[in-house]
Amino acid sequence: MTATTRPRRLLAAIVTLLAAATGGIVAAPAAAAFVPKAPRLTTPWTDQVSTTNPLPEYPRPQLVRDQWQSLNGVWQFRGATNIDAPPAEPTLGEEVLVPYPVESALSGIERHENFMFYRRAFTVPASWSGRHVQLNFGAVMWRAKVWVNGALVGTHEGGYDPFSYDITANLRSGANDLVVGVWAPVNAEDVPVGKQRLARGGIWYTPSSGIWQTVWLEPTNPARITRLDTTPNLAAGALDLTVQGAGTGGQGVTAEVLTGGRVVGRASGSVGANIRVPVPGARLWSPDDPFLYDLRVTLTGAGGGDTVTGYFGMRSVGKALLGGVLRPTLNGRFVYQIGTLDQGYWPDGLYTAPTDEALRFDLEQQKALGFNMVRKHIKVEPARWFYWADRLGLMVWQDMPALASGREPSAAGRTRFESELRRMIANLKGITSIVQWIPFNEGWGEYDAGRVADLVRSLDPTRLVNHNSGSNCCDSDPDPGNGDVIDDHMYVGPGVTRQPSSTRILVLGEYGGLGLHVPEHEWSTGNTFAYEMLPDTPTLTSRYVQITGRLAELVHGAGLSASVYTEPYDVEDEINGFFTYDRRVRKMDFARVREVNLAVLAAARGTTLPVHRPVSLRVTTPGYTDRYLRHAFGAAATEVVGAASAKVLKQDATFWVRPGLADAACYSFESRNFPGQYLRHRDRRVYREGDTGGTFAQDATFCAREGRSGGATSLESRNLPGYFLRHRGGEVWVEQDTGGSFADDATWRVVPPWWRSAVDLPEGQTRSLRVTTPGYTDRSLRHQDGLARTDVINASSPELARQDASFVVRPGLAESSCYSLESTNYPGHYLRHRDYRLRKDANDGTAVFAQDATFCAQLPRTGGAGNVSLESLNFPGYQIRHIRELVYIANPVGGNAWDGGGSYDADATWANVDPWWAG
Repeated sequence: MTATTRPRRLLAAIVTLLAAATGGIVAAPAAAAFVPKAPRLTTPWTDQVSTTNPLPEYPRPQLVRDQWQSLNGVWQFRGATNIDAPPAEPTLGEEVLVPYPVESALSGIERHENFMFYRRAFTVPASWSGRHVQLNFGAVMWRAKVWVNGALVGTHEGGYDPFSYDITANLRSGANDLVVGVWAPVNAEDVPVGKQRLARGGIWYTPSSGIWQTVWLEPTNPARITRLDTTPNLAAGALDLTVQGAGTGGQGVTAEVLTGGRVVGRASGSVGANIRVPVPGARLWSPDDPFLYDLRVTLTGAGGGDTVTGYFGMRSVGKALLGGVLRPTLNGRFVYQIGTLDQGYWPDGLYTAPTDEALRFDLEQQKALGFNMVRKHIKVEPARWFYWADRLGLMVWQDMPALASGREPSAAGRTRFESELRRMIANLKGITSIVQWIPFNEGWGEYDAGRVADLVRSLDPTRLVNHNSGSNCCDSDPDPGNGDVIDDHMYVGPGVTRQPSSTRILVLGEYGGLGLHVPEHEWSTGNTFAYEMLPDTPTLTSRYVQITGRLAELVHGAGLSASVYTEPYDVEDEINGFFTYDRRVRKMDFARVREVNLAVLAAARGTTLPVHRPVSLRVTTPGYTDRYLRHAFGAAATEVVGAASAKVLKQDATFWVRPGLADAACYSFESRNFPGQYLRHRDRRVYREGDTGGTFAQDATFCAREGRSGGATSLESRNLPGYFLRHRGGEVWVEQDTGGSFADDATWRVVPPWWRSAVDLPEGQTRSLRVTTPGYTDRSLRHQDGLARTDVINASSPELARQDASFVVRPGLAESSCYSLESTNYPGHYLRHRDYRLRKDANDGTAVFAQDATFCAQLPRTGGAGNVSLESLNFPGYQIRHIRELVYIANPVGGNAWDGGGSYDADATWANVDPWWAG
């Protein structure tokens, strides 16, 4: 028995006792006040939900009228077997709190119904006499039939878009009867449902059926405005506005742009036609400055007088070749988009946030964490959510809610999908923050992806189109190659499987999914899910910092332009959020999360470089992007470098990034193969030299600036301000802007190094790897029965043990600047990882084996001459590590039993010693 049923049952018992005591004659008691059911988890806003006026804010900030009446509150309710006709009985058996889905605790129902009826009475204010009355629904999941005073006024299909009816002719004086019938099949039929499932669990969630957004009345004139389609036009310094209307008959329109209550632009035109409203000296909208203009639109002429207000931001969305890579642009500039996978679920209200403050909270917290974008994942939010995204300055990727996965969509399903897709785009065209449309996700319900992407482009050519987020995985159909985006998903990641093209940018549409249990704040009772579990907040935070920090390398090394972390808060079984599902517990150190997010943005701008990391400097000038800066015979030059290039060329093109010798806020570039020698300018030419005293430190210091060509990095001389490192005729100089190709020539992509190993191992020689962990230094790495382990090995050990502990150093099977370790007693067998365990396997010739068997020799984590740490090529950040005699690839902050720990650095440091067996 729930807390909400006890008062009603107690009341019924009292009535029964009174009736018995008085011979069955008793006055009916007053109806008990409605109380929502107790949710499994409460949010900070659960108790703030009003049962008389929930969600009292005007629901449509993009088109506002000053007179309106909310119909949110307690309605009558009952389940049904169909919705063919309204119920005959005047009173339904239950009560429901609108607008919360019937499966939610806040609704008071907390169960699913395939068919259901809602009923309430309403009275039109006397002050509206003589005007038309519009009945508005924010959204109803999925098919809604609406009756007013017994007359059917309309049927609507689609769970994510608003709809309205002019009910003037159906009204009567005094109380009016409103009935809404709903059919909500969820995934039992081919209708767009996103992640709702009748059998919820794992990554699928509880349905959100019935009325789930605000219902309201408003008075209008017969001729009225129904939508404002706003498109900022930066080139014209204006807003392109199309006013949609009903009963307008081509009436005139006057539109005014305001800021601070002052009109700054005015224009007139006709309903349905483009009106260009000047916005002089426009202040542009961006995440750093989310400035919004107010808009006032009035119908003019006979039957006119309807006035509405709205808002818009001046910004442009596009793509451009910047720094040698195709990038998304905001206001003509590359802004790396770092965001979260926001699914829009609440433990008390499911699809519906308990309050507007709660709705805002989610977005405020993501912005405070340093994110500038949110991917709204296969759900369409109420209009006020978009208002807060616009107001707070978060770019939005808008998914289309998917058809059910795992089956081919029917003809009816495709028709429904495209109908709702068209309406979603039409209704959201005026949202400033939306920068990308995503019709499909991971192939769920996917069909005709190329045609659908082209359809989206035809409906809105002003934003980027991502035909299928996660088209590298899961149920995805073959990539049709159109649209504007190549979108990979990789868990835990980050990583990408493809490169940007000349027509499509590259994004990482999902990564992360790091989990942490927080008892008493979890929805599930045991079937929790995350892509990697961590034991505590410090470890979880460090792991987030580790993986997100690697995005900086992908931005310039792989051409990555955006990333989406899963996810801002736990959702039902999923426990991989920054917050718990109830929004009460921060699961990470938010200051560290913000710090690394801002560092990624700075790296993407080109203003910070990875200190104490090896890099290569790639030319960005069109036609020369296969060239890299290298030193040769002491002078800096550019040369074509590729996978097949000689070892010396790759090493010449690799430099350590050091804090600036003359200014630690800037940078110096130390030669990989000539330690202690740096790039420096002398007589404007750039050389590789050792410290010669005098101005050397100044000459060898360069400050990172945003790329002069609009992307990547430009390097300004510390002691010659205005002079930048640039290539010219194959040589490298510091020069001032000379025009022509200078901006491109002085812009460099700081990419992963051509020579990935920081430590040199002797190729072709046999070596052994001895443990360096104190107390275990008599042990060495060996293979036994196909698995790697450590054992005590010495000169008196059996020959087999000494052979097992000796390996021939080979150039990496998958990357020649790294290494593979071949067994001496099993030629053709190599150490490789599989399921994190290190083992000895025969080379099967596959690309996977080659990658698993390739390790880059890095500086030893605990130092020491002759020592080395061996990092996995295809699992960056994971080193070969021994623990309890067994050997794994392990991470210093990972969630596996063999990750981390106080001895990790020592366990992952090996002494490179003479072999125990030399053959």
